[in-house]
Amino acid sequence: MHDRYGSDVLSPASGSGPSGSAHHRRRPTSQPRAAEAGLVVEEVQTGWVGAVVRVEKSGGVHLVVLEDRRGRTRSFPLGPGFWVDGQPVELTAPVTSRAPAPPARTASGSVAVHGARARVARGSRIWVEGKHDAELVEKVWGDDLRVEGVVVEMLDGVDHLAEALAEFAPTPDRRVGVLVDHLVRGSKEQRITDDALRTVDAGTVLVLGHPYVDVWQAVKPARVGLTSWPTIERGTEWKRGILRELGWPATTPQDVGRAWTRILGTVRDYRDLDPALLGRVEELIDFVTA
Repeated sequence: MHDRYGSDVLSPASGSGPSGSAHHRRRPTSQPRAAEAGLVVEEVQTGWVGAVVRVEKSGGVHLVVLEDRRGRTRSFPLGPGFWVDGQPVELTAPVTSRAPAPPARTASGSVAVHGARARVARGSRIWVEGKHDAELVEKVWGDDLRVEGVVVEMLDGVDHLAEALAEFAPTPDRRVGVLVDHLVRGSKEQRITDDALRTVDAGTVLVLGHPYVDVWQAVKPARVGLTSWPTIERGTEWKRGILRELGWPATTPQDVGRAWTRILGTVRDYRDLDPALLGRVEELIDFVTA
């Protein structure tokens, strides 16, 4: 006849003897578990079951906030005393996210070089016509220029180019790249640069320009809410005319300065500039670093 209790109810296999009783079985140990948002846990003492909403600090103690299925919340100290999927856990604060990786590209689109010190300045220079030109070049190409050791200086107007070149005395090892506004065939700027280049040795100076009346136009008009940059009538100062078209204050030099700060602030990287400027600046950098 089959004995459903077995031959010895006190044997270890029966679970009723000293070594087989529930009292003497090895209890599972708590494993650390990060209190990530959405994790469903049970607090052992109260039986409260809920999903982790957040971890916060109150009175010097880290608490985990649990929300049950009815939307009620309750806070408990982090640590042991919780169950997850039927296993004991010791809740810990979630690991904060690491700092974002540095960008792989500079604002000009070049491969970023992280951790490198700025190179000692070369003897060669890039000259631009004014402060706004210099600030735009710095914003987009500044990282590249520091790695290459290239200094950008203000020419304060192309009218003084010949005198500036005579003073600088460029050589094949000490070159000058010049970025000129409104450098188009037949313009005053073209005549001035042609005359200046006759005073220096070939291969020591490169003058390039963009077709814009002002470097402001190199910023894509969509960045300031325009479909295109307005045409300003002759006899009207271009920048002030633009500001009036935009409906911005245009009375004082301070108004102009604030407007440029606003426009420059819309430039995120090379994609916000017209290609006609991008190519010229890149070519000048290559020339003075060759």
